[in-house]
Amino acid sequence: MKRLGSIGVVVMALCSALSTAVASAQTAVPKSSTTTASKGKKKTTVATKEPSKTSRKQGAAAGYGSAETHRPSTGHSPSHHRSVQGSESASTGSGHVHGHGAASKGHLPQPTAESRRLNSAFIASAKLRPMAQQLVTDRSPAAYAGVLAYAASHPGEAAASAELAIGHAYMLDRRYADAENAFRQASIHGVALGDYANYLEAQAAVEGNRPQAAIPLLAQFPDHYPNSVFDGSAPILLANAYLASNDANGALRVLQPLVGRPAANQVDFRLALAKAYQVSGDAQKSASLYRGIYLGDPLSPEAAAAKSQLLLMNAPLSAAERKQHADAMFNAKQYSIAGDEYRALQHSSNELSQSDRDALQIYAAVCDLRLKNLSRQEVEHLPVTGDDSAALKMYLQSELARNLGNADQHDAFVQELMTQYPHSRWLEEALYSGGNMYLIRQDDAKAIDDYLALVQHFPNSVYAPGSHWHAAWLSYRQRRYPDAARLMDEQITQYPAGGQVPGALYWRARLYEDVEHNYGQALNYYNQLNTSYVNSYYAIIARERIAQLGTRPAVAPAPALAAVPVVNDPELTDVLPENDPHLIKARLLANAALNEYIRPEIQLSETSSQWGAFAEAQIYQSFGEDSRALQAMKRSKIPFLSLQVKDVPMAYWQLLLPRPYWTTLESDARANGVDPYLVAALIRQESEFNPGAVSRANAYGLMQLLPSVGKEIAKKDGQHHFKTNDLLDPIINLQLGTQDLRKSIDHYGGQVDYALAAYNAGDSPVHQWMASNNYKDIAEWVESIPYTETRDYVQAIVRNRELYRAVYEGH
Repeated sequence: MKRLGSIGVVVMALCSALSTAVASAQTAVPKSSTTTASKGKKKTTVATKEPSKTSRKQGAAAGYGSAETHRPSTGHSPSHHRSVQGSESASTGSGHVHGHGAASKGHLPQPTAESRRLNSAFIASAKLRPMAQQLVTDRSPAAYAGVLAYAASHPGEAAASAELAIGHAYMLDRRYADAENAFRQASIHGVALGDYANYLEAQAAVEGNRPQAAIPLLAQFPDHYPNSVFDGSAPILLANAYLASNDANGALRVLQPLVGRPAANQVDFRLALAKAYQVSGDAQKSASLYRGIYLGDPLSPEAAAAKSQLLLMNAPLSAAERKQHADAMFNAKQYSIAGDEYRALQHSSNELSQSDRDALQIYAAVCDLRLKNLSRQEVEHLPVTGDDSAALKMYLQSELARNLGNADQHDAFVQELMTQYPHSRWLEEALYSGGNMYLIRQDDAKAIDDYLALVQHFPNSVYAPGSHWHAAWLSYRQRRYPDAARLMDEQITQYPAGGQVPGALYWRARLYEDVEHNYGQALNYYNQLNTSYVNSYYAIIARERIAQLGTRPAVAPAPALAAVPVVNDPELTDVLPENDPHLIKARLLANAALNEYIRPEIQLSETSSQWGAFAEAQIYQSFGEDSRALQAMKRSKIPFLSLQVKDVPMAYWQLLLPRPYWTTLESDARANGVDPYLVAALIRQESEFNPGAVSRANAYGLMQLLPSVGKEIAKKDGQHHFKTNDLLDPIINLQLGTQDLRKSIDHYGGQVDYALAAYNAGDSPVHQWMASNNYKDIAEWVESIPYTETRDYVQAIVRNRELYRAVYEGH
């Protein structure tokens, strides 16, 4: 029988039973570090409660947009630098432009009938937003009643916006008939958001099993609403309405003319087309589309539907296709699903040889390993094979040895892998895991060996840039300076787009300065950092070195510096095109709490690349939703780390570095002798200023305090009626949190970097890292933190503290 390929291979088609095996072609599989960081008392937040004025936290990105490529600073832009102090929320700027050709006050769109109508609707519904936001958040009877009363007591566009909010809430509650009626009322009361009212009414009708009611709403939708956000999806919804009405030919009439256009690449389009072919009797085209969805878009919701339809058509997936899908689930880290699929295939397919079944058993075992549900005895009882699954078994054995703390046995299995399977991706995994193990153990020499072996054997691995940097840094720590210098310059030239380049520039400069005493070249590297990564942690500490070195004789830049990439200079403006219909519609959508459509609507504007992210963030900030505003700026991909403060409109920085609760924060921070900007930077990293954030580790509020910590501090303050939910009150959280931070800083002798590391990872790891006591300075200690999350956390807060100062104090 044909052999099934290993995980991450392109699976060859299985031939009939008893045919000879064919080799499978290997492809790359996404990798993930096997290092496990000890968890501290306060971790990345996931919001579980939403207060009235802030949004639910949607992520914990460290975020300054794309930092993969960078630019030298330029002198063409006007300075937008000004001091803004003392306000509870940042202002939105006063009309600055950055870059060439950006929109300016002389080139703004002029008022039109449409823009006037939209503006009138926005003004009419201005007071709806808080009620609509509350409704979409909790959908309680009281919230429904409030918005229904608003709709009943307001005419025209205000009522239409309220009905849209009500319909949206009904859709979330799966009350499709009620939603359909609410959207119909919205279209009766107003026209400003007519495309939203009609499309969403049609969607509610289809979901509520009334497809015939949707067809008239969608039949001429692009003609009625040109340049609507729904123009791409309306034909798909119309086709689904025809299908639900048992009119496959109607669906084909809608979809077939669009084949070959961009819309046809959407997975929901292909699923609808497959269903239309299926119902019309073209099984071949239908099955081909279903297979393409199941194998090409395995993580989409449509994949499961495609699989079900193939079974109904008696066109089941082959063993190779089922294996390919299971591999995709493994690569996507869906280990439970992948393991179940491997086992099901192992026990159900008649196409497989015993060796195929043995391989599948081993693939299922690696899923169990990832789920931390695999014992040594289970590995020992795995079958003996002779292909890449044998390498996988060795990898499993090496991982279990590592987990049991048996480094010698781990190394023996890795050496056996290197000897017998030098090109297996499981050797790649084992080397990376081994390097991480020795990194945590602070066995630098062995970590270097594993990392360099990985780079040598797998130079194109996704692990290669990080492994190469670990080898460079650990060589520095071992004071093997020539090796470190060579590896750091290689890091810059071989992995120029990697996130390790700023660190390589800084520490290579330190070698030039401290070891080689080539001060001119050190300044070249420091200045490159200050030019290309001006707001990075490394540029901040590089400027300190520049100040200490002073003026030195110039030397020609080292060749490695030519590899530092340049970022495109973005055109940004905070002068919003107030008469742009898409901008006004986005604001109107915000009034109705249709938040998910705000960004797509803005992006329909031809000039939105210059102002879209700012406009979206400003919409949220204008409602006091600072967390959402911050998240919008993070999503923008504006390379803030490479742009000087003066080269970006100040309003952008104020949204990226917000200061809600500033009066209280500053007062509490100063009362405890803590830098207020350090507190702001910490909150930005911990909760993104969402006072309702609650983490998986049960840490609460702005500063992510554990209830036990809050209770202890409250008791010392004489607060004897403390409750856990008190930590969701910004005033209480700041009062207790600044005391806790002060206590931690004092515990570490005033060294803020130690305290920040402990805030993220806990005290025990920090004391362990401090124990070596052979660091030249605090920057070397921070760089040596073996937990990537904690190292990035400390550097981000130190960086953001300085950015806060630069933005709000001008230095």
